[in-house]
Amino acid sequence: MGLISEVLLVPFAPVRGAGWAIRQVLDEAERIYYDPATVRAELARLEEELEAGEITEEEFDRREDELLDRLETALRSGETTGNRTT
Repeated sequence: MGLISEVLLVPFAPVRGAGWAIRQVLDEAERIYYDPATVRAELARLEEELEAGEITEEEFDRREDELLDRLETALRSGETTGNRTT
């Protein structure tokens, strides 16, 4: 049965390959998005924008909260997977 199903699924190989590639890209994008070093760098840039007067205090607070939530998520998921990066 396994050989027959593989033969029947051959026409769908390009679609399966594209799906795999998309999953790989999404996984890498998510890894970068939640990387603690990336989030800390964005926090530093955000503070520079505030000090330069490019954003308001309210905008700073809102974006800082978002970044801190991402950092917390990253650190929590790193603890559960054993791949904690600091």
